[in-house]
Amino acid sequence: MTLLFAFTTAGCLFVLAAIAAHIDAGSRAGDLDSDVNSRAVGLSRAVWFDNQGQLHLDPLYEDSLAQRVEAVVVLTGRPGRPPVVHVAEPLSSAAPLQAELQRRWREMVADEDTVLFTAVAADKRELRWAAAPVWKGEDIGAAILVGGDPGNSERRHELLIRWLTIGCTALVVFAAAVGHLLSGRAMRPAITSLQRQEQFLAEAAHELRTPLATLQLVVEGGSSAPERAPAALSEAVHLVDRLSRLVTGLLARARLAAGTQEVERTPLRLDQLVELTLQELPGPAAVTISTEPVVVLGDPGLLAQALRNLVENAQQHGGGGPCSPRRPVEVTVSPGRIAVRDHGSGVPPKDREKVFRRGVTGGSGTGTGLAIVRWIAQLHGGSAQLLDAPGGGLIAELRLPQYKDD
Repeated sequence: MTLLFAFTTAGCLFVLAAIAAHIDAGSRAGDLDSDVNSRAVGLSRAVWFDNQGQLHLDPLYEDSLAQRVEAVVVLTGRPGRPPVVHVAEPLSSAAPLQAELQRRWREMVADEDTVLFTAVAADKRELRWAAAPVWKGEDIGAAILVGGDPGNSERRHELLIRWLTIGCTALVVFAAAVGHLLSGRAMRPAITSLQRQEQFLAEAAHELRTPLATLQLVVEGGSSAPERAPAALSEAVHLVDRLSRLVTGLLARARLAAGTQEVERTPLRLDQLVELTLQELPGPAAVTISTEPVVVLGDPGLLAQALRNLVENAQQHGGGGPCSPRRPVEVTVSPGRIAVRDHGSGVPPKDREKVFRRGVTGGSGTGTGLAIVRWIAQLHGGSAQLLDAPGGGLIAELRLPQYKDD
């Protein structure tokens, strides 16, 4: 997008610069023609022939029109004869070559008007000329030629082109920088949306992996042993119900992250929510619970999901050592606090913040699950952290503001 913006700007500026250069070149050429033409006509009216046919040129040397020009040439001629250079200022070498003078004299006599032309002088300079007739009675007896140097105008035109090139280059660079900034801002919402989709897919896979695996085991166990089929069917229905709630929670989280839905805040008994959530987890014997009556203001679905992530994370990564019996996960509910303790090897203090980042995996935690826990805690104005447990292991702590009924 940046390159497209830059190339489009460069193309537009190139066209505008070309038009400006063309107009400037034509304008300068027109100004030079107008200048030499007005000077030649003015000087042709300043000189005259007397009754004896003598051409008086004295005003030519006094007139300001003869100043600040490259050359002034006076031609005299008779009908049927070639013209003769009568006066050439500043030098005779400034006059055009004889063949050119003859051709322009004939053209001027035929048109009976001022003639504009470009010719090379005897000193090899190319000048722009205007030849204005001087009348002698009813015939043209002389001509005043004024020459202007187009080189000065061309040098100014080249300077303009140089500045146009520099200015256009600077504008293209500036436009490319602005285009890069604007395209980055324009793409940022799309990139953010894509990142949210990837995040949602990662969270969905993390949330659904355990119940789907459990459902598969239950169905396989019921199909391999007919006598266990009724129990397997009942447990499968229970797991499907849990999957339905998980999907609903995932969609709610996606809408919250996208800003299309606000978090539900309702007074609820945190201890009862914890007890109901733990009953839905597989392997209830692997979890012990200690609760106190606690009321908080929050979303029951999101808080239940945070608790499930903490417990499943502790069960998966916080068991005993390979040579020691596996000890249950301990869940404690106290005012404004849920603590989930395991008996694993723990997480080094320097890595405890890392495991709350999405996609980071540690020896005692997965970034996806714990990142969701912290996100839910922050939505409720709380916090989530990892602490050392007395006697070894790790405590995952979820703190929430207590509800105060005014």
